[in-house]
Amino acid sequence: MSKLFGLCILCFSMLVSAESNLGTPDRDDIEYPDDDAPSQQEVELGKILFFDTRLSINNKQSCATCHNPDLGFGDGVAAGSGTMGGPLGRNTPHIYNLAWSSIFMWDGRKASLESQALGPIEAAGEMNMPLDTLLPKLNAVPFYQQQFKAIYGSSTITRENLGKAIAAFERTIISDNSAFDKYIAGDKDAMSAAAIRGLALFETKANCVKCHDGANFTDDSFHNIGIKGSDVGRDAIMQSPGMKGAFKTPGLRNTLLTSPYMHDGSLASLEEVIRFYNKGGDNAQGRSKLIEPLQLTEIEIQELVAFLGALTDPVVIERPSIP
Repeated sequence: MSKLFGLCILCFSMLVSAESNLGTPDRDDIEYPDDDAPSQQEVELGKILFFDTRLSINNKQSCATCHNPDLGFGDGVAAGSGTMGGPLGRNTPHIYNLAWSSIFMWDGRKASLESQALGPIEAAGEMNMPLDTLLPKLNAVPFYQQQFKAIYGSSTITRENLGKAIAAFERTIISDNSAFDKYIAGDKDAMSAAAIRGLALFETKANCVKCHDGANFTDDSFHNIGIKGSDVGRDAIMQSPGMKGAFKTPGLRNTLLTSPYMHDGSLASLEEVIRFYNKGGDNAQGRSKLIEPLQLTEIEIQELVAFLGALTDPVVIERPSIP
């Protein structure tokens, strides 16, 4: 590539970046419940609960079983298994940067991170642990009695405080120092030339930003993108036009680590994902008008993959000792 052509690409990328909402998430913009950021003690309590298999009915699974930090806070399979061995209905979504989200789960059935944290615990197909059974179980652990009393003023563990503790930890799973973040902060050597061209494609010809916008590369909304299957998605929660087969747009930070992809885990690699969009999806029934063939070349597909790789900033979690 000539220096002049490289400079043109760089200037063009800077221009479209300035016109879009892509950027680095601002930790000062996190909206905490009651505008009260958690203490480090509350975060540590939530972390221990996140890894504690007592939260499942048979002591076999924790939150981290499916949201495994070593697997991009997913489980690496299309659809995992619940604690009783039965298959889960959807792919396990990653939980990076949920601190900025306003709606949760693939179908948006949870309106807060606290509610989301409790959902899989109680779900019969997942951890299968009724909270009426779990709370006395945790209350019998001296460590939890001490911690909940110190943090919440009562040694009696409640549903509300259990959700608060786990959500406090989950809000700390933040990725905001990728090559892309360094690049837009001024380090023009942080991304490869291919990734820079991929960024330009992401914002123009491929038009990924129509859904994957903002600092966390998601509009926090729901779209039918043309995945085959009978799962009605958001329509089961909110029957409204265009919601049948619609699922939440996942954030793309650390997306290189979170395969397989889509709500059903049907696409194994980022290249497969881009090829899926390039052909305009698979299933035309109910598909959003936003999804249409992109006419990307083979080189452009690889450049988009390079850019998505530049969103990688792993979150390293040291597994705690369970009391």
